[in-house]
Amino acid sequence: MLNKILIIEDDKEIAAIEKDFLEINGFDVVIENDGIKGKERALSGGFALILLDLMLPGKDGISICREIREKVDIPILMVTAQITDSDKIRGLGFGADDYIIKPFSPTELVARVKSHIARYQRLTKNIGYLQKNDEIDFGWLKINNGTHRVLVNENEITLTHKEYELLYFLATNPELVFSKETLYDKIWGENTFGDIKTVTVHINRLREKIEKNPSNPAHIQTVWGAGYRFLI
Repeated sequence: MLNKILIIEDDKEIAAIEKDFLEINGFDVVIENDGIKGKERALSGGFALILLDLMLPGKDGISICREIREKVDIPILMVTAQITDSDKIRGLGFGADDYIIKPFSPTELVARVKSHIARYQRLTKNIGYLQKNDEIDFGWLKINNGTHRVLVNENEITLTHKEYELLYFLATNPELVFSKETLYDKIWGENTFGDIKTVTVHINRLREKIEKNPSNPAHIQTVWGAGYRFLI
């Protein structure tokens, strides 16, 4: 599973280029050219990452992303020829981890794939035991970094790996203010090439899941002109 990539792309020439460069770099690649078949293949499991085109026959990429994310938690990179800010927000809101815009450099694609897989593996690595400092307990919020379980008022919530990593970073640095740029570098990696808007989207998603009133957050606060901070 660690090196198996699913490409859902209706342009066979682009899919072939992606496949060639990924295979040169040691990945095992599967291609689906239809949206519905691609979603079914994704849900069959066994993939380390999915490259998902936005415009597909049968079912559009954003709908596929949402349906995959409901059942599978692996990196999803949206690949598209053109995209608006609203499309980015929708895609990230439904669980995409990053975007890459056509035409793109194949070496950039490979770099992003490697970066997202490496970060996901570091986050989800099973350490086999739990140390005391692996758990954060603020009473209302409990984060177990050994099992990656998050409890809000004793109710377990489900987070994607990026949401978890962002929450864990903020919670381990309470009251400190971090700019969007800093958070992007820390969570997505300084060598990635995504859109910084993903930080705002993930912050909003976290607020929806942990805040009593997401429109007036008490814990993940915006510091205007500076960034975000986490308050206990």
